Amino acid sequence: MQLTINGTQHSVELPGDTPLLWALRDHLGLTGTKYGCGMALCGACTVHVDGKPVRACITPISVLEAKEITTIEAIGEDATGRALQAAWVELGVPQCGYCQAGQIMSATALLKEKPLPTDADIIDAMSGNICRCGTYNRIRAAIARVASAQAAKP
Repeated sequence: MQLTINGTQHSVELPGDTPLLWALRDHLGLTGTKYGCGMALCGACTVHVDGKPVRACITPISVLEAKEITTIEAIGEDATGRALQAAWVELGVPQCGYCQAGQIMSATALLKEKPLPTDADIIDAMSGNICRCGTYNRIRAAIARVASAQAAKP
C-alpha cells in the first residue's frame, strides 16, 4: 500500500485494518503523533487527512490511499502551523507536552477552516483534545493570537 505522508510516498506492507497511528510510529518512525486512548477520545493522535483533522488511532490505512496525510513533523512547513507553534512557545502552552502535537494539528485545521474563529468556535473545535495539565486557557489564547495576527496581514 502506498501512503502519502508529509508530501512523501511511503510503501507500507501492513494489513489494511492497521491504524494509521501504528503505521506512522512503528513502521515509519514518525513518533510525533502520540498514542493516548486508542478510542479517538483524547486527540493526542490527531493528524490531517486531506487537510481535515482525523484520529490516527482509529483510522485504518486501507482508507488512506490517494489521500494526503500531514503529521506534526511537517505542520511547521505550513504558515498557520508555524505561527501556532511559535505562539505555543511564546505563551508557554505546553506543560508535560504529551497532547500538544494533537492540539496543534486540531488548531491548524480550525484556522484553515475559520481564519477568524470566535471563542466559542475555538472551544468547539478543540473540545475533542484533552490536556491533562489543563492548559486550555493558554491553548485558546495561542489560537486567538494567531487568528488576530493573520487577520491583520494584508
